[in-house]
Amino acid sequence: MKSKGRFVGQRWWSIGGLPSVFLLCLFFFLAGLFGSTLVSHQDVQLLTVRPRSRVLESVEEFDVLPNGDTGEHSLTSIPFQVLSWFPRALYFPNFATIEQCQGIVKMAKADLKPSSLALRKGETAENTKGIRTSSGMFISASEDKTGILDLIEEKIAKATMIPRTHGEAFNVLRYETGQSYHSHYDAFDPSQYGPQKSQRVASFLLYLSDVEEGGETMFPFESAQNMDANYDFRKCIGLKVKPRRGDGLLFYSLFPNGTIDPTSIHGSCAVIRGEKWVATKWIRDQEMDE
Repeated sequence: MKSKGRFVGQRWWSIGGLPSVFLLCLFFFLAGLFGSTLVSHQDVQLLTVRPRSRVLESVEEFDVLPNGDTGEHSLTSIPFQVLSWFPRALYFPNFATIEQCQGIVKMAKADLKPSSLALRKGETAENTKGIRTSSGMFISASEDKTGILDLIEEKIAKATMIPRTHGEAFNVLRYETGQSYHSHYDAFDPSQYGPQKSQRVASFLLYLSDVEEGGETMFPFESAQNMDANYDFRKCIGLKVKPRRGDGLLFYSLFPNGTIDPTSIHGSCAVIRGEKWVATKWIRDQEMDE
């Protein structure tokens, strides 16, 4: 019996009774299928590999620029979070080490005294009793023989880009259970406090301890909230920042034009459980006398 197929050059091309043309088509079909599967598998692998983030690259990979006489020849990285634009408030996690915080508390403990207030016209120590109930002491970096405050002060200057010569001495404070500081301004309104030789531009708070409950730094007028005649300055409301040992809080009391930012009013909520330690650095618009 003659097999069916196509006659080429006087010969029949068939394998196993199948025409060679059919077998060639089958071969190329299978080859194409295998190739597409391989490429598809590689694409899946490429999609599942997360690209390397350039944001996380170390600062050593960048070339530093030539610096001026007062500049530095290395890069500095100080992480921060913008908490608010009204007032301008920034949070600096892990600004100081646990050992540095413990060292500051140790040097302050022996010299604590009841905190006082800058009195406005008509105010006395008697009629302002209860507004600020913490205890504290003042110490400058030059008085600290351990060198801790010198390092902290230098880092604050970098974070604020305001020379350290504009800073007041550190005010180290302790708030015990039930103690607080009612809402107030760090800047001094000349209409209430009289003429000022210089003004407080910004405040930097370094939290020296964790607080079990309470003790938050509050900004009741954040983003123009609660700005009415009914506001109770004793209330702990608005934007609240919970103290965490080693973290820093920076906020500006003045607008860039030098006027007082009304939303910079702030206070310290009452400590409910635990103890709150904080070192405050007030920064002025002019250099401070030694």
